[in-house]
Amino acid sequence: MTDVTAALRRLRTAIATDAHAYAPEHAARRMMLACCEWPGERGLVGHSDGDVAAHAACDALLQAGGLGDLGTVFGVGDPRWREVSGAAMLQHTAGLLAAAGVTVINVAVQVIGNSPRISPRRPEAESAMTTALGAPVTLAATTTDGMGFTGRGEGVTAVASALVVLPERA
Repeated sequence: MTDVTAALRRLRTAIATDAHAYAPEHAARRMMLACCEWPGERGLVGHSDGDVAAHAACDALLQAGGLGDLGTVFGVGDPRWREVSGAAMLQHTAGLLAAAGVTVINVAVQVIGNSPRISPRRPEAESAMTTALGAPVTLAATTTDGMGFTGRGEGVTAVASALVVLPERA
Protein backbone atom coordinates (compact mmCIF):
# COMPACT_ATOMS: atom_id res chain seq x y z
CA MET A 1 0.00 0.00 0.00
CA THR A 2 1.39 3.40 -0.94
CA ASP A 3 1.73 6.24 1.57
CA VAL A 4 -1.05 8.13 -0.23
CA THR A 5 -3.40 5.15 -0.06
CA ALA A 6 -2.63 4.69 3.63
CA ALA A 7 -3.32 8.37 4.29
CA LEU A 8 -6.58 8.24 2.34
CA ARG A 9 -7.75 5.28 4.43
CA ARG A 10 -7.42 7.47 7.52
CA LEU A 11 -9.73 10.20 6.17
CA ARG A 12 -13.12 10.38 7.87
CA THR A 13 -16.11 12.56 7.20
CA ALA A 14 -19.38 13.17 9.00
CA ILE A 15 -22.51 15.27 8.65
CA ALA A 16 -24.51 16.73 11.53
CA THR A 17 -27.54 18.92 12.06
CA ASP A 18 -28.59 21.20 14.92
CA ALA A 19 -31.75 23.27 15.34
CA HIS A 20 -33.04 25.70 17.95
CA ALA A 21 -36.25 27.69 18.28
CA TYR A 22 -36.22 31.43 18.67
CA ALA A 23 -36.63 32.68 22.23
CA PRO A 24 -39.89 34.48 23.02
CA GLU A 25 -40.14 37.98 21.48
CA HIS A 26 -39.17 39.96 24.57
CA ALA A 27 -36.83 37.46 26.22
CA ALA A 28 -33.41 38.77 27.19
CA ARG A 29 -31.57 36.25 25.03
CA ARG A 30 -28.71 37.28 22.72
CA MET A 31 -28.53 35.86 19.21
CA MET A 32 -25.28 33.91 18.98
CA LEU A 33 -24.59 32.31 15.62
CA ALA A 34 -21.33 31.16 14.03
CA CYS A 35 -19.41 32.36 17.11
CA CYS A 36 -20.67 35.93 16.62
CA GLU A 37 -23.30 38.01 18.40
CA TRP A 38 -26.02 39.38 16.14
CA PRO A 39 -27.39 42.54 17.85
CA GLY A 40 -31.04 43.28 17.18
CA GLU A 41 -31.86 39.64 16.34
CA ARG A 42 -33.94 37.31 18.51
CA GLY A 43 -31.83 34.82 20.40
CA LEU A 44 -32.19 31.07 20.23
CA VAL A 45 -33.34 28.85 23.09
CA GLY A 46 -30.80 26.32 24.28
CA HIS A 47 -28.91 24.85 27.24
CA SER A 48 -25.82 26.64 25.95
CA ASP A 49 -25.87 29.81 23.85
CA GLY A 50 -27.95 28.14 21.10
CA ASP A 51 -25.30 28.64 18.38
CA VAL A 52 -26.60 26.11 15.84
CA ALA A 53 -23.65 26.64 13.48
CA ALA A 54 -21.06 25.86 16.17
CA HIS A 55 -23.15 22.98 17.55
CA ALA A 56 -23.53 21.31 14.15
CA ALA A 57 -19.80 21.76 13.51
CA CYS A 58 -18.89 20.18 16.87
CA ASP A 59 -21.26 17.28 16.29
CA ALA A 60 -19.83 16.55 12.83
CA LEU A 61 -16.26 16.77 14.14
CA LEU A 62 -16.91 14.48 17.08
CA GLN A 63 -18.56 11.89 14.84
CA ALA A 64 -15.82 12.03 12.21
CA GLY A 65 -13.17 11.66 14.91
CA GLY A 66 -14.96 8.70 16.47
CA LEU A 67 -15.48 10.57 19.74
CA GLY A 68 -19.24 10.34 20.07
CA ASP A 69 -21.67 13.15 19.41
CA LEU A 70 -22.81 16.51 20.76
CA GLY A 71 -25.07 15.00 23.41
CA THR A 72 -22.36 12.65 24.65
CA VAL A 73 -19.79 15.40 25.13
CA PHE A 74 -21.97 18.45 25.91
CA GLY A 75 -25.06 16.83 27.44
CA VAL A 76 -27.74 19.09 28.91
CA GLY A 77 -27.44 17.18 32.19
CA ASP A 78 -23.92 18.57 32.68
CA PRO A 79 -24.04 22.03 34.31
CA ARG A 80 -20.53 22.87 32.98
CA TRP A 81 -22.06 23.50 29.55
CA ARG A 82 -24.97 25.73 30.66
CA GLU A 83 -24.81 29.04 28.77
CA VAL A 84 -21.39 28.14 27.32
CA SER A 85 -20.51 29.78 24.01
CA GLY A 86 -20.31 28.00 20.69
CA ALA A 87 -16.71 29.20 20.46
CA ALA A 88 -15.86 27.48 23.76
CA MET A 89 -17.55 24.30 22.51
CA LEU A 90 -15.47 24.38 19.31
CA GLN A 91 -12.30 24.94 21.35
CA HIS A 92 -13.15 22.02 23.63
CA THR A 93 -13.92 19.79 20.64
CA ALA A 94 -10.61 20.77 19.01
CA GLY A 95 -8.81 19.80 22.22
CA LEU A 96 -10.53 16.41 22.36
CA LEU A 97 -9.64 15.72 18.73
CA ALA A 98 -6.03 16.79 19.22
CA ALA A 99 -5.71 14.58 22.31
CA ALA A 100 -6.95 11.66 20.22
CA GLY A 101 -4.41 12.43 17.48
CA VAL A 102 -7.13 13.50 15.02
CA THR A 103 -6.29 16.30 12.56
CA VAL A 104 -9.10 18.53 11.31
CA ILE A 105 -8.93 19.26 7.59
CA ASN A 106 -11.99 21.49 7.31
CA VAL A 107 -15.60 22.06 8.33
CA ALA A 108 -18.38 23.42 6.11
CA VAL A 109 -21.56 24.77 7.73
CA GLN A 110 -24.82 25.81 6.13
CA VAL A 111 -27.23 27.89 8.23
CA ILE A 112 -30.89 27.52 7.29
CA GLY A 113 -33.34 30.24 8.29
CA ASN A 114 -34.82 33.60 7.47
CA SER A 115 -32.86 35.59 10.01
CA PRO A 116 -30.19 36.72 10.65
CA ARG A 117 -28.79 37.44 7.21
CA ILE A 118 -25.42 35.72 7.07
CA SER A 119 -23.96 37.15 3.89
CA PRO A 120 -22.99 40.64 5.18
CA ARG A 121 -21.01 39.09 8.04
CA ARG A 122 -19.85 35.84 6.43
CA PRO A 123 -16.09 36.67 6.50
CA GLU A 124 -16.30 37.67 10.17
CA ALA A 125 -18.26 34.55 11.11
CA GLU A 126 -15.93 32.24 9.17
CA SER A 127 -12.95 33.88 10.86
CA ALA A 128 -14.51 33.54 14.34
CA MET A 129 -15.30 29.86 13.83
CA THR A 130 -11.90 29.16 12.24
CA THR A 131 -10.13 30.87 15.14
CA ALA A 132 -12.14 28.94 17.74
CA LEU A 133 -11.52 25.59 16.03
CA GLY A 134 -7.98 26.18 14.81
CA ALA A 135 -8.87 24.79 11.37
CA PRO A 136 -10.66 26.16 8.29
CA VAL A 137 -14.42 26.68 8.55
CA THR A 138 -16.57 27.86 5.65
CA LEU A 139 -20.10 29.15 6.07
CA ALA A 140 -23.09 29.30 3.74
CA ALA A 141 -26.73 30.17 4.28
CA THR A 142 -30.09 29.52 2.71
CA THR A 143 -33.79 29.80 3.40
CA THR A 144 -36.52 27.25 2.87
CA ASP A 145 -38.78 29.53 0.82
CA GLY A 146 -41.34 29.70 3.62
CA MET A 147 -41.50 25.95 4.26
CA GLY A 148 -41.04 24.24 7.62
CA PHE A 149 -40.25 25.73 11.02
CA THR A 150 -37.39 27.84 9.67
CA GLY A 151 -39.55 29.15 6.84
CA ARG A 152 -42.27 30.11 9.32
CA GLY A 153 -39.71 32.06 11.33
CA GLU A 154 -39.82 29.74 14.35
CA GLY A 155 -36.08 29.05 14.56
CA VAL A 156 -32.80 28.37 12.83
CA THR A 157 -31.04 25.16 11.87
CA ALA A 158 -27.58 24.32 10.60
CA VAL A 159 -26.01 21.41 8.78
CA ALA A 160 -22.27 20.80 8.98
CA SER A 161 -19.83 18.44 7.37
CA ALA A 162 -16.36 17.76 8.71
CA LEU A 163 -13.29 16.10 7.23
CA VAL A 164 -10.59 14.77 9.54
CA VAL A 165 -7.55 12.51 9.40
CA LEU A 166 -7.31 9.79 12.02
CA PRO A 167 -3.91 9.06 13.56
CA GLU A 168 -1.65 6.39 12.13
CA ARG A 169 -1.96 3.05 13.88
CA ALA A 170 1.05 1.93 15.85
